[in-house]
Amino acid sequence: MTFRVSFSSRAMMNFYYITMLRDPVSRYLSEWKHVQRGATWKTSLHMCDGRSPTPDELPTCYPGDDWSGVSLREFMDCSYNLANNRQVRMLADLSLVGCYNLTFMNESERSAILLQSAKNNLKNMAFFGLTEFQRKTQFLFERTFNLKFISPFTQFNITRASNVDINEGARQHIEELNFLDMQLYEYAKDLFQQRYHHTKQLEHQRDRQKRREERRLQREHRAHGWPKEDGATEGTVTEDYNSQVVRW
Repeated sequence: MTFRVSFSSRAMMNFYYITMLRDPVSRYLSEWKHVQRGATWKTSLHMCDGRSPTPDELPTCYPGDDWSGVSLREFMDCSYNLANNRQVRMLADLSLVGCYNLTFMNESERSAILLQSAKNNLKNMAFFGLTEFQRKTQFLFERTFNLKFISPFTQFNITRASNVDINEGARQHIEELNFLDMQLYEYAKDLFQQRYHHTKQLEHQRDRQKRREERRLQREHRAHGWPKEDGATEGTVTEDYNSQVVRW
């Protein structure tokens, strides 16, 4: 899911798009359990290029009001289930492939364009996090937007999806159904770790520079017998948002 966050000042208000990604198999199982309990997306218009898809372009997977009680096998067997590769589709520019019109181009070309579009949009986002790395996600969010959460993020590894007992064959089939999401997630994990380590390195460099400056000031005070100024060593210099994001 993609979010839009805003930061305002007296002069202007800036909007930045952010998103959170999840392991594709866990996300798929979580959506299946959600649909099994009666959830639907009937109010979603799926707008693309100014229009919603036709029933032929986007058929439904069930005949009734919802898909309550659907088995995992039934959920996987619906070829036009929007749960398949949902993260790539939500991040990509669908207008590049004719929106939901699957006859616009062949499947392999469509898949390649969607995946590359999703990667580009993810890379250009102000921030993205990964649910399996909550603490690192919090660290990057706070450093990117120069904000501080009042409490640390908690890593919950026990979810509805984690409680689903599936065999290796079912897991492999889910990975095949979500082959684009699997590739996107590997790309996202690599990019996420690069950003995390780079930001950590910059923070260490600033901390070392701050300590060197503090020692230099202390030596000068001792050499000249100057009284120590209140708050002389407090505060840190932080980069503004744009200078930090531009590196990516």
